[in-house]
Amino acid sequence: MPREQEKITARTGRQMRTVSSQFQIRDNAGENGERRIEGYFAVFGDTYEMWPGLTESIDPHAFDNAIADDVRFLIDHETRLVLGRTAAHTGELRVDSHGLWGSVIINPNDSDAMNALARVERGDVNQCSFGFDILDEEAEFREDGSAHWTIKEVKLYEVSICTFPAYESTAVSARKRDLEEIRNKQRKTWAARLLNKLKGETEE
Repeated sequence: MPREQEKITARTGRQMRTVSSQFQIRDNAGENGERRIEGYFAVFGDTYEMWPGLTESIDPHAFDNAIADDVRFLIDHETRLVLGRTAAHTGELRVDSHGLWGSVIINPNDSDAMNALARVERGDVNQCSFGFDILDEEAEFREDGSAHWTIKEVKLYEVSICTFPAYESTAVSARKRDLEEIRNKQRKTWAARLLNKLKGETEE
């Protein structure tokens, strides 16, 4: 089936995506006997349906240049609820074939962190999210009218342990605007080509 692809770069505006995760609690990790929350904050190969006919996935190399930055571990995207950060070596991120994996050391003197640990441990909280800018992505349009976005590269700001999926409606609205902008561009390109063709036929 013929497909049309369009490469898009530097999409502005902070994005957030949420996935379910099987967090693990690791006790007595490291020399100081820390407790950690660990799990995948993004998964490669999964297709996320934003609405019927529009899907999105994350390229396995999307985070290759992102995890060297100073990334925060938050609770529900709240900047005042910091569990850890990579620059302070209280949080760790790495990329493998499955996705973006993270581990954060829980501060026993932080009641918010201890509450988050208890909720994850009981299974009350099992979703996570990441906040990012899209630096590079690709849109694919199919003959059946559906479209698929592949996020190719991101600027990563934070990963969060979440009670509820975050900003899903905002993400959907942003994609709808993207889709309309691309389709408007395609219509203008098609109209310009048709006009040039008609001009050529007239001149003949």
